[in-house]
Amino acid sequence: MELVKVENLKKYYPVQKSFLEVLLSRKLEFIKAVDNVSFDVKKGETLAFVGESGCGKTTTGRLMVKLEEPTDGKIWFKGKDITNVKGEELRKIRRLLQIIFQDPYASLNPKMKIGEHLEDPLLIHDLATKKEAKEQALDMLERVGLVPAEQFYNRYPYQLSGGQRQRVAIARAMILKPEFVVADEPVSMIDVSLRASILNLLMSFKRDYNLSMIFITHDLSVAKLIGDRIAVMYLGKIVEIGKVRDVIHSPAHPYTAALLSAVPSLAGKALKIEIKGEIANPRYPPPGCKYHPRCPYMEKICAEKEPELVKVGEDHYVACHKPLSLSL
Repeated sequence: MELVKVENLKKYYPVQKSFLEVLLSRKLEFIKAVDNVSFDVKKGETLAFVGESGCGKTTTGRLMVKLEEPTDGKIWFKGKDITNVKGEELRKIRRLLQIIFQDPYASLNPKMKIGEHLEDPLLIHDLATKKEAKEQALDMLERVGLVPAEQFYNRYPYQLSGGQRQRVAIARAMILKPEFVVADEPVSMIDVSLRASILNLLMSFKRDYNLSMIFITHDLSVAKLIGDRIAVMYLGKIVEIGKVRDVIHSPAHPYTAALLSAVPSLAGKALKIEIKGEIANPRYPPPGCKYHPRCPYMEKICAEKEPELVKVGEDHYVACHKPLSLSL
């Protein structure tokens, strides 16, 4: 059963125009950061979102934990529509919906000690006394590998490395024992040598807490490691979604295949697919399939009609007029 479900989710940002543009045109323009996406995340499942910068991955994650309001669509959590919840009801739900931000240097308050970062969520949600909060904070610091915990408890963020800060961010999210977590590229700004340990830490929390997670990344090799399913996004659209083994070994969308062909392999690959040109300006997206100007398999219908997600296998869907059958 799905823990989280979204239906026809949209987030459109109005374009800020210059004075001259306003005079010449009264037409409102929008950037469609997330454009009519639907998917679910099952209990204990990790859905990895993959795509280039600006494709809508992070905005989707922020919408799901209620950091932003959708332009349209529905968000369901544990069978309840939470799209428009506010006030006290939202505060109660927020305890169960957490996010780990990409930048460990910007996500912590430089004026607060590490212990305070972990205690505050417990105190805000009335889950512990001050004494209990400190005990839980120390336990969580040990859990994420920041030892001796007493020393880290009294430090400030500037006294920590990037990897240590991200461990604090993970601890802050997990101390509330959430049911659903969005991890927004949590290892992209961390030294390569430390990334595996952070990923292992996240997977251990998933296992111990039976967490549902959206893991946002631009790295398909990381998505393959941590995800149960993969969703590939392009210009605000999900172009392919399915189980990891199906998307990795039998990609049905040309964009997915191109991303996979770019992943280094010791075995080498016979097929290399070059993604030509630049991603389209989201202010002026192309008609039809958003990927067609860069697609080597483009046909006339691709520029005229936007494809819908169609089933190409068990729990495997693709938005393409001419799905591929490749083995990379």
